[in-house]
Amino acid sequence: MSSPVLFIVASLIWGSTFWAITLQLGHVAPAVSVAYRFFLAAAALFAICLVRRDSLRLPWRTHRWMALQGGLTFGISYICTYESEQHIVSGLVAVMFALMVFWTPIWSRIFFGTEVKGRTWACGAVATVGVGLLFWHSISDAWQELKTGGDGHFLAGVVLALAATLASSAGSIVVNKVKEQSSNLPLTMAWSMLWGASMVAVWSLANGDAFILPDSATYWAGLVYLSIFGSVIAFFAYFTLIGRLGANKAVYIGVVTPVLSVLLSVQLEDYRPGLLEFLGMVLCLASVAWAVRAPAAKSVQSANLNNAIESP
Repeated sequence: MSSPVLFIVASLIWGSTFWAITLQLGHVAPAVSVAYRFFLAAAALFAICLVRRDSLRLPWRTHRWMALQGGLTFGISYICTYESEQHIVSGLVAVMFALMVFWTPIWSRIFFGTEVKGRTWACGAVATVGVGLLFWHSISDAWQELKTGGDGHFLAGVVLALAATLASSAGSIVVNKVKEQSSNLPLTMAWSMLWGASMVAVWSLANGDAFILPDSATYWAGLVYLSIFGSVIAFFAYFTLIGRLGANKAVYIGVVTPVLSVLLSVQLEDYRPGLLEFLGMVLCLASVAWAVRAPAAKSVQSANLNNAIESP
């Protein structure tokens, strides 16, 4: 497949996965759906490795990094994402994930000492203003409701979405360590997803969640789509693009994805953004585009900026 086709495939899939998550809500606990999703995705990837006659064994030192990546990227991040979409529309969660372009270099600075250029901080400031405008009315209304005895669910959704982006960004910089141990991408993805799903399953059991099989065809259609398309095919397309075009161009998928997600929310979730919200989205997405076009992006490429956008 040509590079433009791969770009379109990954963007369309990831742009729709945030809404597809809403098909999973209300049937079982969100963490149970996360476990189901990545157990299925890991099984598909292991099947690919078996067809290729790859050995499934990896040394323990590699598993330590894959377990860390799985816990952060496919565990904490996705639990928070699924929980947040119970309180706010999926398009807003997708826009929050665009901020991962900034969280990743910050984590790289903290853990690896990678230099963060001034332009990156400027882009982050613009993005913060954009997110503030995007949520201004909703947060103001939620705050007033909270002061009058409301439950503040919207604010909880925003905090959970931010936590999801932070965890996913932290997981993205671990990918570099995994690659140092093994170049077999399908195999390391499979093990990382299996580690993440297993950790989520343990968390769910400790939390008393019931692992039941819903009788909803919509639920299972969403699960298959999220597992096979959102967690396997889109990542294969994305990583192929990185090999062909480089991280600085492939990361533009992360700019397109939130736009598609917001459009889906308008059509399918009755989301009606006003002028202030549209201005916030424009500022947020423009700052991301500015950041990935900037020379500062090169300083964090070694810390896996290519994996900075890990959409649900």
